[in-house]
Amino acid sequence: MPSDNFMKLGNAIHRALIKVSSGKRGWDVAGMPVLKLTTTGRKSGGARTVMLTSPLQIEEGVVIVASKGGSEKHPDWFMNLQENPEVIVETQSGRKAMLAKIMDPDNREARWNEIIQDFKNYDEYQNRTDRVIPLVILIPKNLSSSD
Repeated sequence: MPSDNFMKLGNAIHRALIKVSSGKRGWDVAGMPVLKLTTTGRKSGGARTVMLTSPLQIEEGVVIVASKGGSEKHPDWFMNLQENPEVIVETQSGRKAMLAKIMDPDNREARWNEIIQDFKNYDEYQNRTDRVIPLVILIPKNLSSSD
């Protein structure tokens, strides 16, 4: 499993690719759309941005996987959105304020099976850890119900 520093370096290189290509490259990896997810740091209160892939898109929402390569610990971005589900998502088509919702076990199971049909690496990640890897759906704030 890659170290946190290696993953941070990969994120920095990915952001640099998008920047130097004026947004023409870097928005697709391994057949999945890429997004920039900005959360609010649960300890710092500052903006924290990470590059992620989205293996599944549902209507107006996008699904992200809190795999961290099969680590025993959840990714920091996941713990941040548990504290504050209001996030900013940037894709090739623009930037949106969104709400992050962690999928309940039944929805997670159905969506997980869809994801691993096309992207078997996620199943490999799940096999590396005892924790159940969460799925999160990001929904535009203007479409989310008030709860």
